[in-house]
Parts: sequence; C-alpha cells; structure tokens
Amino acid sequence: MSRFLGAAAGLLLAATLTQAASAASFDCTKARTPDEIAVCGNQTLGERDVEMATLYKVLTHLLAMGGRGAVQDDQTEWLKARGQCGADVVCLTRSYDERIRALNAGLEEVYSRGPF
Repeated sequence: MSRFLGAAAGLLLAATLTQAASAASFDCTKARTPDEIAVCGNQTLGERDVEMATLYKVLTHLLAMGGRGAVQDDQTEWLKARGQCGADVVCLTRSYDERIRALNAGLEEVYSRGPF
C-alpha cells in the first residue's frame, strides 16, 4: 500500500506543478462566473482548485464504473454549491476544503481495499 500511496503522491505533486502556472485546473481565460473569476484571481484558491482537480482525477481513475459515476455526480453537485459562493473567498475556501476532504476520504477507502 505504501508504494501506491507514494506513487499517488508523486502524481499529485507532478500534476500540481504542471498546472500551477495556469492558476487553476480550468482555463482562466474562459472564467465567466463570479466563483470561477475569484478562483482565477486568488492564488490560494487556484492552488486548492488544482489540488481538488488532481484528487478527483486520481479517484475517478481508480474506481469502477458505478463508483466513478457517483463521484462524478458528487462533483457536479459540488460545482453548483461552489457557484453559490459567488466571489466570497471565505465561502470558496470552505467549499474547497470540504470537497478535498471528501475526495481524500474516497481515496482512503480505495487504499484500504489494497494491496497495491
């Protein structure tokens, strides 16, 4: 299991460093909603977005179709909830913290079924 965790951490770090220059996991030149604009305009939120997107990508690649669909549905709901924060940085930070916690919990559940 520790080899898998190390590989996942390496993947996370590489993806974070690769995407750090873009400030977010999405194209900021196409940001239109207040929450997207706030994420692109705030380095910390941009970094949290990259972290969340990387965890989401890793988790969805590790899950079978049924589990993957549930995580994708959760992501869609989370994006709607994030949108309700508007440009409120405190609300957005809280939203990212909760989503990152949920994605990490999903990864821990997958890891517990090892060995990897």
